Amino acid sequence: MYHRIVAGRVRATFAAINAGDWEPVIAGVASTFTYRFYGEHALSGERHTPAALRLWWQRAERLLPGTNFQVDDVLVAGWPWSTRVATRVTVDAGLPDGSRYGNVVMQFMRIRWGKITEVRTLEDTAVLTRALDRLAAAGVAEAHAAPITDMAAAVPAAATRPTPGRAARADLGGSALDE
Repeated sequence: MYHRIVAGRVRATFAAINAGDWEPVIAGVASTFTYRFYGEHALSGERHTPAALRLWWQRAERLLPGTNFQVDDVLVAGWPWSTRVATRVTVDAGLPDGSRYGNVVMQFMRIRWGKITEVRTLEDTAVLTRALDRLAAAGVAEAHAAPITDMAAAVPAAATRPTPGRAARADLGGSALDE
């Protein structure tokens, strides 16, 4: 019975993501967790903080808006104090050039007392990299951005904003470079 409940929660979380709500993933992580997406691309990397995970989901939504995750299989083993979950999910999203991005994602998760402690995501990174290359060619520079890490999430928002003088000049029709 416990395994069915966990599988149902996993499926419900993917349904929420399909509806544009990835906050249940962030709310579901333990105080100490690892969220790893393998590869060397804008969506890869390892995160350990809710702030970094939120930035990652925001980027994923900007790069591949309206992505549909079809849960093909959920396998659950263990008990509440040490649960292991494996999923096979088919991913589908439209790209600006009219083509489709399709891939199969395999995820391994560890859950302890209802909180996610580990997520390891594997998919065909060659297929994903080709899709990100098409996005970059369509002018989406973020498709080739560095992975989001805990360090990037720790940078205060003020450090990423233009200085007041630059913003004021830009608002008045001047160039931010006019100093």
